[in-house]
Amino acid sequence: MSKLVKYIISIAVAAIVIFLVWYFSRIVAYVLVSAVLAIIGKPLVTLLTTKVYIRKQHFPKWLAAFIALLVIWGVAALFVSLFVPLIFNKINEFSQLDMQHIVRSFKVPLESLQRTIENLFGGHVAEFSIEDALVGQITSLLDISLINNILSSIVSTLGNTAIALFSITFITFFFLKEDHLFFDMVVALFPKKYESNITHAFTSISELLIRYFTGIMTESMTLILVISIVLMIFGMPVGNAFLIGLIMGILNVIPYIGPLIGSGISLLIGILSPIAGVSTLGMVLIIGGTILVMKGIDDFVLQPMLYSNRVKAHPLEIFLVILIAGSVAGVLGMLLAIPAYNVIRVFAKEFFNHFSIVQKLTEKI
Repeated sequence: MSKLVKYIISIAVAAIVIFLVWYFSRIVAYVLVSAVLAIIGKPLVTLLTTKVYIRKQHFPKWLAAFIALLVIWGVAALFVSLFVPLIFNKINEFSQLDMQHIVRSFKVPLESLQRTIENLFGGHVAEFSIEDALVGQITSLLDISLINNILSSIVSTLGNTAIALFSITFITFFFLKEDHLFFDMVVALFPKKYESNITHAFTSISELLIRYFTGIMTESMTLILVISIVLMIFGMPVGNAFLIGLIMGILNVIPYIGPLIGSGISLLIGILSPIAGVSTLGMVLIIGGTILVMKGIDDFVLQPMLYSNRVKAHPLEIFLVILIAGSVAGVLGMLLAIPAYNVIRVFAKEFFNHFSIVQKLTEKI
């Protein structure tokens, strides 16, 4: 068989696989999420089954898998129980704000900007008011009907969410109980001669993802706690301080874009819900300064310490990957972009290393 025919067949098979993955994307997503959760829970299962004994017998693996699953969902439930009520309370609080009063706090700079516009454009903008325009825009963003529509949309998706959670829980349990199950499923899709490549790739990916998710959780928890505590020291109410800490800790997972979005949301919360007796400028300095200091500590202390052996890539490369993932799968895609990209790079190095572009993208793995 000629090399051209082999390439054509390979492309055709790849196209069929891609189509099947797209067609069954929801099921594939359940399996992949379950595989990631199984990797996260694997150290606990290994610890229980190798270090814990019951009546001189090894700890049952099915029970270890069940406990690991409970711990994973317990941590997730804790975050949801803390985060969601804070968001809904803040949305409800914002919907009742007096926008005129808030905009008036910016009266001096707005009047200066208004005079500048009138001087530039003359009588054409005499009836235009920046203050009224800002009030209209902010009010529309925080309109209660819009909030109600968002809440209705969330409620309507609860059924699908319940199915997804049950499916992921069921699959994850068996991936934890039989740690070679996912590997066997993937190996079955490839010819026997590629088994050694797949084994090597899976070993690298498992180590990579365990290190990545352990580091991410440690980094996020550190940011959440420190930012929340610092803001509370400045006198910010516990709910607002913890909400800003959660936002920064979670969005920091998204390189470049996440911290910027988180900072904007945090400043908005601080301006609309200021500390008693603190001016708008003071709130900006307190929140902005806290975030900048913590971001510096994160970039120069936490990340080098937690990710000393992580797979490296060019900043522009990472930025483009995040943009593509965001356009394909929204915020969730941006959150999972980096681990997914590194997984793809590992497989590409194992199977397509003869291409120069693959060699360039995977040279630091």
